[in-house]
Amino acid sequence: MNPVTIIPFSPHHQAAFKQINIEWISDLFTVEPHDLEQLDHPETHILIDGGEILLAQHGEAIVGTVAIIRTGPDEFELAKMGITKAARGLGIGRLLCEAAVDYARNMGAKRVWLESNKKAVVAVKLYERIGFVHIPLRNSPYARADVHMELLLETATTRPQRQATNAPQLSL
Repeated sequence: MNPVTIIPFSPHHQAAFKQINIEWISDLFTVEPHDLEQLDHPETHILIDGGEILLAQHGEAIVGTVAIIRTGPDEFELAKMGITKAARGLGIGRLLCEAAVDYARNMGAKRVWLESNKKAVVAVKLYERIGFVHIPLRNSPYARADVHMELLLETATTRPQRQATNAPQLSL
């Protein structure tokens, strides 16, 4: 079987990007207008000004997504990280998160921040393991946001990239 690889977004990936995110958001929350803006128009809400969408690909299938959105001259937001149900628990979220942080670092970022929700327990624990720390809440376009975290890159250590160890057992 093919290993999971992290690839950059291209327009033909938009349907998979949207579907994966709608799936996880709908499982826990309500899809909000800001979600649809980003999912329907990533070129104007994510990719502009040096943002990127990274995808986890297993064979021909896209099994995960993450967006890294420039929000200032030296900062990015980590957003829209989702994994298909069949691929959860295989280390793909860590691969995507680390790839997004590396992308931001390579673009000169000193800070990566994110918003989440306490109900997304697995995701919040992953962010903590990567090195994100909780900071006070701020105004958000998301009603569901009750967690705000940041990773300061000038103090963060670079983790070696790895492949998802369990990916060969993935069956779609």
